[in-house]
This record gives sequence, C-alpha cells and structure tokens, in this order.
Amino acid sequence: MTDVQGLYVSLRRKRGFFVLLINRLNGYKMRIFLRSLSVFSIVMFASACSSVQQSDGGGRSYSESGMASFYGDEYVNRQTASGERYQHDLKTAAHKTLPFGSVVRVTSSDNGKSVVVKINDRGPFVKGRIIDLSKSAFNAIGNSTSGLIHVDIEVIP
Repeated sequence: MTDVQGLYVSLRRKRGFFVLLINRLNGYKMRIFLRSLSVFSIVMFASACSSVQQSDGGGRSYSESGMASFYGDEYVNRQTASGERYQHDLKTAAHKTLPFGSVVRVTSSDNGKSVVVKINDRGPFVKGRIIDLSKSAFNAIGNSTSGLIHVDIEVIP
C-alpha cells in the first residue's frame, strides 16, 4: 500500500461514505459516475430556471412566461391537432402540453393587453416560443408586423 492509498484509507475512516465511494470507483466506473453526476447537475439547474408555475394543493392553476408568435395565412383551413380547422378570425392557440379545450388568458408583457383563447393545436416547435396564437388573437394584444411578442399565459379554470 502506497502513502496515497494509506491516505485514502485514513480519510475513509474519518470522513465516511463519500470518500469510500470515491476510493472504490476507479478508472472506467469513476468516469461513468462523474458523467452521471454532471448530467444530473445540469438537469437540476435547468429545472430550477423554469418559468412555469403550478399551484399547490388541489387547484389546477398554471402560468408561464415567454415569447408568442402567430399562425401565418397559409394555415387557414388546415386541420389542427385537435381535428378542428384553423381559422385566423377565431381566438385559438397552440401549446405544447396543455390539454385541448383549455381556456388560457394571454397577456402582453409590453402593453398589458390580454386575450382569452382556446387551445386546439400543438406547438410551437420553435425554440424559445411558448404559444402560437391565431392571427386575430395576436392582433388583439400586439401588432402582427412585429411577429413576436413577450407574453404571460395562465389557464382559466
């Protein structure tokens, strides 16, 4: 046993399980452990940075903040994921996870205007966006020439 190994043995006796774990993981197993630890740390950090809030207890409150976009005219009369046809004059929206038929209040962070929409499609599938609004819903809270607007959304029970 070398001095370094002896040091690990004495530290193991004084400090407990963590050093014992490090002492027994060597080579390939140590690399696997460190990779798993780093992936776990990244996942925990990312979940701590989420802007989604859910209520405690029995309530089903849900709110989220982020960027909203709107459907282009080329989607008029196309079938949505819920089976309905998209009409740009209706107040509808697409969200990645909310159930179809959910009623959501979308409020512009810039001007405080809000609109109530029904979720009838899935999306948006562009990084950084949380909701796709119909053109009329988007125009109710912002100018469609901008294309994107920062919003807060909350499900209305």
